[in-house]
Amino acid sequence: MIIAITGGKGGTGKSTIAVALATELAKDKNVLLVDADVDCPNDYLLLSVKKKKIKDVTSMLPKFDFDKCIKCGSCANVCREHAILFVKEKYPILVPEQCIGCKACMTVCPTGAILEEKQVIGYIYGSEKDNIKLVTGELKEGFEESSPIVNAVKTHIYNEKEKYDYVIIDTAAGTHCSVISALRDVDYAIAVTEPTPLGEHDLALILRLAKTLGIKTDVVINRATIANNKNSENVAKKFGVEIIARVPYSEEILRQYSKGEPIKHKSIETLAAKLK
Repeated sequence: MIIAITGGKGGTGKSTIAVALATELAKDKNVLLVDADVDCPNDYLLLSVKKKKIKDVTSMLPKFDFDKCIKCGSCANVCREHAILFVKEKYPILVPEQCIGCKACMTVCPTGAILEEKQVIGYIYGSEKDNIKLVTGELKEGFEESSPIVNAVKTHIYNEKEKYDYVIIDTAAGTHCSVISALRDVDYAIAVTEPTPLGEHDLALILRLAKTLGIKTDVVINRATIANNKNSENVAKKFGVEIIARVPYSEEILRQYSKGEPIKHKSIETLAAKLK
């Protein structure tokens, strides 16, 4: 079973829930936890394990042959990432950190003046603890587009996932491209929210995305005791989904979190039991 832990708003405790759920399920099952929040992965901190690099993630990087270049600007015009700068009657200038390796520039170049090189754009790490294997993707500093790293992580785990009872994918927050990449091909999603106006607004966004992608989704309200849950309940009702757990705001949970320990609470046990 491939489960995505996702959410529209950042800071709601999505990674906290993902790691806690993985830990609870791993008591009697084999779990693969995938940190697909590649801009800022932190599941390894919550599990208190070290990252060990498995491989670099590389991408195509254009190389210009200025002997063939006719300074037409076609490459810059087709580049949606604005990775190629062009000034009339000047040779194009490449901004490597913006390039996502789509090869559109190579396709449109009328003289074949663009060759293919490679650049490192991110990394894949591995860690293990008890019955949990953690795979972490991380975008290289200075680069903009995180979707290729998410795609590389999912390709990396493709042949491994059959070894596990559960694959839990911790996505980035929001509804942008890397979240969509992480959500593709999952069996089920859990949207983590909080009972605040922003939490409720962004819950609607992620539920709308999940509905568009055809993914069955339910809701977990984290820090549920800080405010009335009525608005979150109304959003869930609007989209026809269920609130399957409410995790309280408590000093006990805060202390566990600050120590780098997966949180333990009866609400997490209840959540895990519903997935078995």
